[in-house]
Amino acid sequence: MPDRAGISSASAEPFGVYVHWPFCLSKCPYCDFNSHVSAKVDHARWRAAFIEELKYFKALAPERTVSSIFFGGGTPSLMEPETVDAVISEIRRLWPWTNQVEITLEANPTSVEAGKFAAFREAGVNRVSLGIQALNDKDLKFLGRTHDAAEARRAIGIARDNFERMSFDLIYARPGQTVPGWRAELNEALELAVDHISLYQLTIEPETPFFARHAKGEIKLPKDDSQAALYEVTQEALEQAGMPAYEISNHARSGDESRHNLVYWRYHDYAGIGPGAHSRIRTSDSGGQIVTKAIQTVRAPAIWLDRVGKRGHGISEEEAVGRAGRLTEMLMMGLRLRDGVDKDRLEREAGCDLKTLFGTSLLSDLEEAGYIEAPHSRLAATLEGRQRLNAVIAALTEKLEDEA
Repeated sequence: MPDRAGISSASAEPFGVYVHWPFCLSKCPYCDFNSHVSAKVDHARWRAAFIEELKYFKALAPERTVSSIFFGGGTPSLMEPETVDAVISEIRRLWPWTNQVEITLEANPTSVEAGKFAAFREAGVNRVSLGIQALNDKDLKFLGRTHDAAEARRAIGIARDNFERMSFDLIYARPGQTVPGWRAELNEALELAVDHISLYQLTIEPETPFFARHAKGEIKLPKDDSQAALYEVTQEALEQAGMPAYEISNHARSGDESRHNLVYWRYHDYAGIGPGAHSRIRTSDSGGQIVTKAIQTVRAPAIWLDRVGKRGHGISEEEAVGRAGRLTEMLMMGLRLRDGVDKDRLEREAGCDLKTLFGTSLLSDLEEAGYIEAPHSRLAATLEGRQRLNAVIAALTEKLEDEA
């Protein structure tokens, strides 16, 4: 059996709590997140349901110290500040906290009001993440956003006035986008940014309006070489500005990385509440063995709300993650990071060294191709490797097998 020493120490590691608010003012045509448009929301009922499900997860993960809380969605800035306050207060009641808990709330520019942001700050939120997506009206309209560029800039200003830490998202590799145009947009974004920015390449996801339009030829993304050039410009501009990529799509000044997202990428435990939320929690099985449980709640908001009222939780799936699954997830998440995966932890999880796990020839081939690097304490993907991460991970995990 593999050495479980590192797994049973979950209580000493960072622990995040994710809260999913599923409602938006409108559904963006590129979005495949679990988000819904609703004319009426019973905020009091949702507030009570969040608190009830938190109690259930406390029982699943009792010996944890919360390091981060993240309100995602959907558009969590549509929540009433009283709900945010109640959820934060309940998390504080249920678990001990680290000295500097990061509490992030996502917001769209159309839902940003100075008074509401001040109320979120009073509730305990200390970081916001804005869904800006573009800084010109033409592309905002194409992306189906309900705000314009002026409103985006105003929202950034309100966020900066209310919070010391803030981030915003932009989407690039949009149809017709050129390197000079993107460079100019990046320069403006860097003037507006504080400590963190997320820059995502536009992808066409199944079961979205963009997918159908793309299949009909109505949407033409830049060709591969153009997308590569846009990516390279992104890395160059952000490096020069002192905000290098610490993860494939996320850039920050040193020390200002998203602590909550690092919980995911470093494969620590987290609890996710709300419809469609995921959790990874290490716990003991009936035989006293430490197991990693993958937990998901039901996606439909109305069904989740009903189940929490009847059962105290909205969990729809719960299963133990086997050795191959844990190693695959650790690689899928950790290799997104510039720093990669902690080699000692990976070997403890595997129960053997990396050469035995992957094979000397495969590691050598990937290193010689310039896709991975394996210094003494880390296994990391290079910049080239992170651009081809799916292929790199597929090669590394192809022969992984669960123990019997």
